[in-house]
Amino acid sequence: MIEHKPRVAVYPGTFDPVTMGHQDIIQRAARQFDLLIVAVLNNISKNPLFSLEERMELLRTVTRDIPNVEVDSFRDLTANYVRQKGAQVIVRGIRSVTDFEYELQLASTNHKLNPDAETIFMMTNPAYSYLSSSMVKEIAHFDGKVVDLVSPEVEDALRAKVSANRGGSTMKS
Repeated sequence: MIEHKPRVAVYPGTFDPVTMGHQDIIQRAARQFDLLIVAVLNNISKNPLFSLEERMELLRTVTRDIPNVEVDSFRDLTANYVRQKGAQVIVRGIRSVTDFEYELQLASTNHKLNPDAETIFMMTNPAYSYLSSSMVKEIAHFDGKVVDLVSPEVEDALRAKVSANRGGSTMKS
């Protein structure tokens, strides 16, 4: 009898904050694997708006209804983290040709470091092809509407964070 090895994938990213585009990739990838680990990169070279713990909590909130999604964090090379988790696949979302060039380089590097892990690219839903966390933060900073860009929970967290950084004013929804 052949034993079924669980299909495990890792979707790494900064998720600062998690957008509707990220959520779309998570939902679609979760249907393809037994376990999808959404791994928040604790990137020392970035200055995120949300703390690591806040980003993980927001991800847990927006994925609470997807039973095979686990939220974790790491501060290591993705290839090493994937190996430690026993995952076979790295999931990456692609919005544009520009993303593809960067992602191809990243996938090639990860394959060199961990030949047992394959990278799969998922095309972003066209409705979110323009969307990035950086853009969402900028829109929120200037009181723009983010209602269709992030979940209500993330919008509330953004509103609170931007307000706290400004000393009390609020952004519009």
